[in-house]
Amino acid sequence: MSSAETINGVCHHDCPDSCGWTVTVEQGVAVKMRGNPAHPYSYGELCPKVNRFLDRVYSPDRVLYPLRRIGAKGSGEFEQITWDKALAEIGTRLNTIIAEHGGEAVMPFSDAGNQSVLATEGISSRFFHHIGATRLLRNICGPTVGAGIRMTNGSGLGGDPMQLEHSKLILLWATNTKLTNRHLWPVIERARANGAKLVVIDPIRTLTADDCDQFIQPLPGTDIAMMLAMMHVIIRDDLLDHTWVSAHTLGFDELAASVAGWTPSKAAAACGVDAEVIEALAREYATIRPAAIRTLIGAEHHENGAMFFRTIACLPALTGAWAELGGGLFRSVGSWQDELVDEAALARPDLLAGRDVRTLNMSRLGEILLDEQPPVKAMIVWNSNPLVIVPNADAARDGMARDDLFTVVHEQFLTDTAKYADVVLPATTHIEANDITLAWGHLWMGWNEAAIEPLGQAVSNSECFRRIAGAMGLTEPSLFDEDMTILRDAFPTIDLDKLRADNWLKVPFPDDNRPWANGGFPTQSGKVEFASTALEQIGQPRLPTFVPPEEGPQGPNADRFPLQLMTPKHHTRFLNSGYSDLPKHGPAEGGPFIELDVADATSRGLVEGAPARVFNDRASLELRVKITERLRPGLAAIPWGWWRNHHPDGKVANSLTNDTLTEWGGGVAYSDTLVQVEPA
Repeated sequence: MSSAETINGVCHHDCPDSCGWTVTVEQGVAVKMRGNPAHPYSYGELCPKVNRFLDRVYSPDRVLYPLRRIGAKGSGEFEQITWDKALAEIGTRLNTIIAEHGGEAVMPFSDAGNQSVLATEGISSRFFHHIGATRLLRNICGPTVGAGIRMTNGSGLGGDPMQLEHSKLILLWATNTKLTNRHLWPVIERARANGAKLVVIDPIRTLTADDCDQFIQPLPGTDIAMMLAMMHVIIRDDLLDHTWVSAHTLGFDELAASVAGWTPSKAAAACGVDAEVIEALAREYATIRPAAIRTLIGAEHHENGAMFFRTIACLPALTGAWAELGGGLFRSVGSWQDELVDEAALARPDLLAGRDVRTLNMSRLGEILLDEQPPVKAMIVWNSNPLVIVPNADAARDGMARDDLFTVVHEQFLTDTAKYADVVLPATTHIEANDITLAWGHLWMGWNEAAIEPLGQAVSNSECFRRIAGAMGLTEPSLFDEDMTILRDAFPTIDLDKLRADNWLKVPFPDDNRPWANGGFPTQSGKVEFASTALEQIGQPRLPTFVPPEEGPQGPNADRFPLQLMTPKHHTRFLNSGYSDLPKHGPAEGGPFIELDVADATSRGLVEGAPARVFNDRASLELRVKITERLRPGLAAIPWGWWRNHHPDGKVANSLTNDTLTEWGGGVAYSDTLVQVEPA
């Protein structure tokens, strides 16, 4: 009997924790998966999703062979074919489309379903550049945060969240740490044990809000009003750090004049938080040192999403919080890891050869497929399930149902999106492929070693695009580079052999763990810009400004649709669409529902478990009612991530959501969505 072998890897999910794992393999079969206790961030713990990852790998529902659609789009009716037949069809169809309509008629669609380097960009970026395909702006989640902060700081680089253990006041602003960033929670608990106060600011009473020292619950999308009032108090009561402000900021006098009218009473009327609470929070933030703000990406999903982050970045500058260990703004640290990537070598934009191709925003997929001219004629999808993740999802479904759209999906399961494909190609899981994961919640870059050979005829994303390039008769050498060649080119300053042997490395970060203690911001002025000429030049306010959303309580449709809909990540067994269809994940959570405050439910004649119709001009869903104390009156919530087959009417939460883009940064206003609810 052969002995077991243990293989080290790192999680690939779009999650800040990027945990280390070990896979035990016996005779080529993975028999156990556990957290790696030696990992310097996750320390051996895996989340409830990944604890059952082997159920995913060996699921009887996995796609393990190429499939060709034989029924109507969306029916899920396919026949198994060989790779040769699949590639012949794909090569012929793509070459014909390009010959007749040009390369821009082909559009990629991917996101961070696997956020590792080869999975996201290995060969794929080169392939689409070489054929002159439409570019996809992948800003549905994340980039707007950086776009907002850069307009204040000139950079998205922030503090290392591990330094929160030195903080004496921690504001968890619009982030549910215990659920979606669980391995940071012990760091926060260490700070609390040393006397830190923890304040959670969120429109929903989350798992994290249940375990804090103070919970503040503003109306969704109104946080900026509260921030402006905090600045008003700090300046009015002379609680700012004059030395730091004078040395490292620009536009203080303009800011002071601008926030002079934003009294706590005015902000209270906008955000629904008592003026006394705002006043006290401002004074504590300015006087308890060091003070930290931890935020992630949830707040960007508003029409004013970029301004949220532009404004929040002003607070630590006003108080000089950056000067202290444990002070400042702590959000994604992925940008510190990105600094090690030679993006040009990885993606090869030079293969465009001077062509100026169009760029389309992934958040407007329905509009793209139904209205864009000249039309998209082919779409290749990987690392994503767009018919669940995009807003206004029914429009996207209608677009994918077009008879003249040729769609290829590289997937592990027959997702909602894969059911609309013409050809489905089998994809490996992460324990079947080597890759590098760039973490965005901590500073350790991780190496994932394949633990087993690919099951069936599944291939990695990079191999899939090599095969498609070959089927099209393309001869550009870089489209056929081996994976290690790609990685060596993409990380020229890293010893990849050492990374592979050690499993992780800590990326460079300032030795004193205070990245902006002494200023040096990469803005045009070299300072934190309270007043931004760059924003003015793109038609945005030069100063932090609160603009209520068009689709909000003060908007033109509020009388018809009086409830503001949130679609949070809520479940412990799945946080995205990748697990909700697996037997020990989705079913254990009981199925989708609509949460309402008791007052809103009672006024509509609804009780716990009753069927309700949730609707707006985009769609109508039938869901059971869940009465909750997590929401304030005027709000509704549908936890996100369920597939269409989990809903009796074949809809998803994002059938309802708003696809308006943020004011800058290219994000999308999921959380500025109005609905009405009535008995079904």
